[in-house]
Amino acid sequence: MKSKAPVVIGSVFAAYLAFVAVVAIGYEPTPENMDWEDRQVYNNKALAELVIGQDIGSVRQLLGAPDFSEAKSIKDSALQVLFYRTHHEKSDGVTTKDECTPLLFKDNLLVAWGSDTYKQYLDEAPSGI
Repeated sequence: MKSKAPVVIGSVFAAYLAFVAVVAIGYEPTPENMDWEDRQVYNNKALAELVIGQDIGSVRQLLGAPDFSEAKSIKDSALQVLFYRTHHEKSDGVTTKDECTPLLFKDNLLVAWGSDTYKQYLDEAPSGI
């Protein structure tokens, strides 16, 4: 009488390989699940797809949660700046704002991004002050 063990082991191995293939083909990591190096590359590519006037929800969907955020009210408008890591400055294990690209939103619509954006945000006086 022949043993069925090789057939069972072969079937389990084939099923495992099929499962791994399906997961590898179908899995797309979200920005939150990427390591910092992959996220930097992803963020830089995603920034190239942004357009002025894009709503904050679609930007968050594309880029994920920001590394930092700030907000304030100016007259009858709300300003918000989201910071996304885009470049490496020093290896200290901590992401800092100087390693991020700021995105400025006015009333939840993208109005600017890049190096001068945060200065624009800081230069606006908050309402009530």
